[in-house]
Amino acid sequence: MSEYVETARRVIRCEAQGLSEIEAALDGPLAGPFEAAVRLILEATGRVIVSGMGKSGHVGRKIAATLASTGTPAQFVHPAEASHGDLGMVTKGDVALVLSNSGETPEIADIVAHTRRFSIPLIGVAGREGSTLLRQSDVALLLPKAAEACGTGIVPTTSTTMTLALGDALAVALMEHRRFTPEHFRTFHPGGKLGARLARVGDLMHEDMPLVAQDAPMAEALLTISRKGFGVTGVTDGDGRLVGIITDGDLRRHMQGLLDHTAGEVMTRSPRTIAPDALAEAALAQMQDSKITSLFAVQGDRPRGILHIHDCLRAGMV
Repeated sequence: MSEYVETARRVIRCEAQGLSEIEAALDGPLAGPFEAAVRLILEATGRVIVSGMGKSGHVGRKIAATLASTGTPAQFVHPAEASHGDLGMVTKGDVALVLSNSGETPEIADIVAHTRRFSIPLIGVAGREGSTLLRQSDVALLLPKAAEACGTGIVPTTSTTMTLALGDALAVALMEHRRFTPEHFRTFHPGGKLGARLARVGDLMHEDMPLVAQDAPMAEALLTISRKGFGVTGVTDGDGRLVGIITDGDLRRHMQGLLDHTAGEVMTRSPRTIAPDALAEAALAQMQDSKITSLFAVQGDRPRGILHIHDCLRAGMV
């Protein structure tokens, strides 16, 4: 094993130990403050204003983004910019979440003072007990003592990992309390593969469907298949219920005297279908498992749309 890999393993072990320490603290002295922080955020009528300097600032940006994408309005405010006008972004109704491993970072002084002046609730996260930040905070989240992975205690490594994990824990606790659903999540993630995976069938399906009546001649069915471009047509009964589907396989099986048949005589009965409110990812999985390219969306036995595998590909699901 190379010295580089051994260093990497040592760093991972060190940071993992830090995470174990913070988990243990949540079963002890950190439990009460953590619950108080969650309640404070839930009671807020405004946003969570996250702030921190340096590495804590980078972690803060991620925490703010995670909160905002999981149903808790949040915004990162740089403490230096706050001192030059951005304090106006921090108003009554907000909750400030300020990060500083030492709890003594000079740049956070103005934003901390602003919260005290205007009675804005302050949640402080720091690794030094009795630090200015934690003493000034309404809720003090003290990180447990843990060695930095650099070995010198200089480079923020384990401490930032613990802070990030604590921010994720806050976000998920709030998300679960708010009963945040995949549909809510998709609202904040409309783009990319993540948004595509959370799309509903109804978001991607075509409502202009290839459909013929059960007693329609096959000449009409062939025209419908050709005109709509899905390579299939659905077959409905007199009440408009989907009772079958005609695919290229059905056409091959009835090639002899095909035009002498009706759609009902050629169709495959009880075709695979899916609900319009099902996840499009589930529809894609069903098409791949069944080796088919189209799937009718059905509600109350009646067709509401058709989804082609190419719709899933265009949406970036694969």
